Order: sequence, then C-alpha cells, then structure tokens
Amino acid sequence: MSRHDHPHDDHGRDHEHSHSHGHGLWGRLRHAVSDVFGGHSHDAAEQVDEALEADARGRRALWISLAALVITAALQAVVVFFTGSVALLGDTMHNAADAATAIPLLIAFWLAKRPANDRYTYGYGRAEDLAGLFVVAMISLSSLLAGWEAIQRLLHPQTVSHLWAVAAAGLIGFAGNELVARYRIGVGRQIGSAALVADGLHARTDGFTSLAVVVGAAGVAVGWSWTDPVIGLLIAVAILGVLRSAVKQVGSRLMDAVDPGLVGSARRVIADTEGVVGVGSVRLRWIGHSLYAEADATIDDAVTLATAHTIAHRVEQRLTATIARLTAATIHVSPVGAHSPVAPLRESPRNGA
Repeated sequence: MSRHDHPHDDHGRDHEHSHSHGHGLWGRLRHAVSDVFGGHSHDAAEQVDEALEADARGRRALWISLAALVITAALQAVVVFFTGSVALLGDTMHNAADAATAIPLLIAFWLAKRPANDRYTYGYGRAEDLAGLFVVAMISLSSLLAGWEAIQRLLHPQTVSHLWAVAAAGLIGFAGNELVARYRIGVGRQIGSAALVADGLHARTDGFTSLAVVVGAAGVAVGWSWTDPVIGLLIAVAILGVLRSAVKQVGSRLMDAVDPGLVGSARRVIADTEGVVGVGSVRLRWIGHSLYAEADATIDDAVTLATAHTIAHRVEQRLTATIARLTAATIHVSPVGAHSPVAPLRESPRNGA
C-alpha cells in the first residue's frame, strides 16, 4: 500500500515577537509613527518574520517616495506661478497626479497584512499584483498625455518667459522622479514586489517628461520653437519602452511566472535532503511579494508513515531556510514505484534483494 504524507504549511512557522516600544505618551507616539511608516524596532536576539519585514520596507518606500514627489511638484508649482509656462504646468500636474499611484499600492500592502480565511485561502497578497495593473494603466496614460501635449504645442506654439527658471524646474522634476524611481525599483526587487518595481518605472517616465521640459526650454532659448513639442513626442515614444518593461513585470507575476533558477535551486535542495530518493514536480508562485511552493518528493518504500512525515517536514524547513522570500511549502511524498512521476535519484534497497 502506498503511503502519502501531506504536512501542513504551518509546521515550525509560528514566531513570537517581543517588542519594546517604551511607556507613556512618547512611547505610544513612537509606536504609532512606526506603524504608519512601516518601521519596526527589533532587538538583536528577536526573530524577525521576513514577510512582515518585506511588507514594512515596501510601505516605507512608498511613503518616502510619495513625500519626495509631493515636494518636487510643489517646487515646480512655484516656478509655474512666476513664469506662466504651460509646458511646466502640465508637467507639474502630471507629477502631482502620478505621485498618487502610491495610494493603491499602500492599500494593497495594507490588505496583504490581513490573515487568510476560508474565502481567500492564500490571503490578500494578490491585491498587490492588481495594484500593479493600475500602475501599468497610469504609465499608458502618461504616454498618451505626453504625446497629446506635444502635438498641441506643435500646433499652437506658446511663448514662455524666464526660460532659465523653467529649465531649473524641469531638472528638479527629473532629479526627483529619477531618485524615487531608483529607490522604488531597488526596494521592489529586494522584497520581490513586481507592483513596486512597476511604480518605480512609472516614476522614471515622469522624469523623462520633466527632462523634455528642460530640452524644450533650451531649444526655445536659441530660437528653435519646434524643439519643445518634438522632444515631447520623442519622450512619449520612450515612455512606451518603459511601459513594455512594466507590462512584462506585472504580467509575468499575474501569470505565476518565476525565475527558472529558483525552481532549479528548489529541486537541488529537495534532492539533497536526507531521506529523499527522487524529485517530482516543483511549483513556485508569487503572491504579492511572498513565494509559495508545492513539491513532490519520492522516498524509500520501506520507511514508516512517521518517518515519511519527518522527511517532508525536513524538506519544508530546508526550502524555507534556503529560498529567499519563500514563506511556505507544501510537500507531498510518495514511495518508490507508487506512480512516481520521475525515476529515483539512486537505487533503493528492497526486501529480499
């Protein structure tokens, strides 16, 4: 009779955290600020849950970058007030509106903290991937608006005063958006958030738009009035390239695509686990910025049910300890010859051999 073991995902997954936040009004205030901005304080001896830490880093990146973009748009608005630059006004409104893309991502990160239930058995991590679709839509809109504004300026040229101030404001917009883009993309890749990477790419498109204002102002300064709209059209095309990257990031995540190297690493970890003689299918999927695994392992048919359970538990522990961002693993074990999907890794001893 074949034996199958299905260990639960929560074996060895419970972690207790002891947080010291101080007492009194100051302690409560510090705790509240920490919760809002995603920060959390841990002593060296405390265990830190990686999924919660990734969530905190993502929220912190969104809050910091949101503040940076608001400051950038505010500085540009001051220049618009004194120069009357229509191009810069459009760029300022664009930057201010696009800073708001952090809001759906913040909501998604907040939802991801909710526990799984009988309806959403894998939790709410997919909300993050859905927010990525919103970011992709906003990048598409950015390309359309940039192209539309460029065509309008080509058909209806506008006189701009204080060109040096307009160029300076454009540089501020470019620098602010590029810094935010690098920050979001870096944190997004570190924690495995495709939506945060896409939002970083979105900030980069805004930087391109601001750069168009600078180049346009330089062209107008030397008498080339057509420079501003032509550069705007080129920027609209460049944004399409960024859109392609964002669609690839978010689309792959929604299709449960993972780096094949991760699957290979997981196979090697399973194969090298004591008691495993063969490896069947290995499936990995991202849910938000956390990885989940399902794998089939072949074991010797002479082992007891208790030993099979121990082997499965051992595989799960090694996988979660080795594969970055892997939150849980479900391991199915089958004895050799029981419709195993693959040949064993080595010859198994049999009774009477």
